Amino acid sequence: MTDQSNSPRASRSGGRAARRAARAAPLADHLRPVRAGLEGGLYRPLSDAGVARIHEAALDALEQIGLADAPPSGVAYLKAAGCIEGDDGRIRFPRALVEDTIAKANRSVTLFSRDGKNDLELSGTRVHYGTAGAAVHVVDVHGRTYRDSTVQDLHDAARITDQLDNVHFLQRPMVCRDILDNMEMDLNTVYASCSGTLKHIGTSFTEPSHVPPALEMLHMIAGGEDKWRERPFMSNSNCFVVPPMKFATESCEVMELCIKGGMPVLLLSAGMAGATAPSTIAGAIVQAVAECLAGLVYVNAVKPGAPAIFGTWPFGLDLRTGAMSIGSGEQALLTAGCAQMHHFYDLPGGAAAGASDSKLPDMQAGWEQMCSNVMAGLSGCNMVYEAAGMHASLLGFCLESLILSDDMLGQALRCVRGIEVSEDTVAIDQIAEVCLGGTGHYLGTDATLSRMQQDFVYPTFGDRTSPKEWAELDKPDLIEKAIARKEQILSQASQAQFDPVLDQALRERFNIHLPR
Repeated sequence: MTDQSNSPRASRSGGRAARRAARAAPLADHLRPVRAGLEGGLYRPLSDAGVARIHEAALDALEQIGLADAPPSGVAYLKAAGCIEGDDGRIRFPRALVEDTIAKANRSVTLFSRDGKNDLELSGTRVHYGTAGAAVHVVDVHGRTYRDSTVQDLHDAARITDQLDNVHFLQRPMVCRDILDNMEMDLNTVYASCSGTLKHIGTSFTEPSHVPPALEMLHMIAGGEDKWRERPFMSNSNCFVVPPMKFATESCEVMELCIKGGMPVLLLSAGMAGATAPSTIAGAIVQAVAECLAGLVYVNAVKPGAPAIFGTWPFGLDLRTGAMSIGSGEQALLTAGCAQMHHFYDLPGGAAAGASDSKLPDMQAGWEQMCSNVMAGLSGCNMVYEAAGMHASLLGFCLESLILSDDMLGQALRCVRGIEVSEDTVAIDQIAEVCLGGTGHYLGTDATLSRMQQDFVYPTFGDRTSPKEWAELDKPDLIEKAIARKEQILSQASQAQFDPVLDQALRERFNIHLPR
């Protein structure tokens, strides 16, 4: 037998095997083609003059119109900060006060994960995608039907999110409709989410009295109040306003307690353009900005520098029918315009994108989810909420769609990353090597192989086979692949599950509905 160990063919084969092994090994985070916190901001749908005009209009609205229905505690905080209570009961915000608050507000917020591996730095144009919403249904893709969402569904969504690289955080995407008591629903939401994912979590509270026991639960999970305050891994999604230009009294009281409890707050203004906000895109942005600026003054009046996210969430409306149009191009523009205002103020901000009006993960859902997610990312929105799994104009959440969204968001993040131009990437040396006596193509060259993982995002479920290969593979279906992946994830223990001793203590202290 001939010894071929030193033959050119053997060397090439060995080198190819080494390259394959290198490609199979996980990349260091800084070398991955996409990751949390990539910087966007190159897409700017508003001109500089448009941004300035929206800012001035928002200040006019706050100074001349103001907001109604602040709770007594809020009135006291706001008046002490320099707001004016009118004879009509509305709180008005002097321009100088608002501008001073913007100047002093927290420029960067870190949303902590429980294990420290998925902390999110919210500053500048860093982009993060995640879930959100309060869907009351779960999409059953098997029967193409909708059913009430449960605490088990929420826990399952958390467990799936924990395994998805491109879904960076879990804000509660659905309501536990199988728990009728609101206090128990809020506490079980905390439990189900925290026991499902180690990533940062956002949640809401129905009433102010629910906050103290929730904080007690979080202290237990964190290992003490001091550890919780050092790294709060849950934030409060707070609809502190009822558009147009009214405070949501109980939500404001919740917000005050969360701020004092060390919990970051999402200041969420969710007007409906043409219903509870002006029908024009610019007008809806003006109102959302004005309401969130009022919230920013409120937060800093309670605790200067408290971590707050500027949550402008105006939604679109189909003016022919009055139906929500969250999957529309107008919605994408609303979100991108709001992100541009966040950058104008240099404040951590979030907005909604990626939800669909379609009832199922179909072609309509695909174009709607991708359009607004890409535009939100390109605009540099720090927190893109409702980016994965949300259907039926926020009424239905789909676990299979959540899984498929990981592929979609990977492609969106690649768009956000943009095109790097350097001596390496202009590749003149590669062109010379291939064209001047080379093979005449770039397939398999060292340069191509060395960059294929760093520069390209490869779908997990998206199909790139030829029609012939597709047929030979028994024509795989995208939804069936997502179902299989869902079942695989849920068949394994959650890495976020609590220590048995802690879990027992939580179950003895609180009425936990989720089965062991």
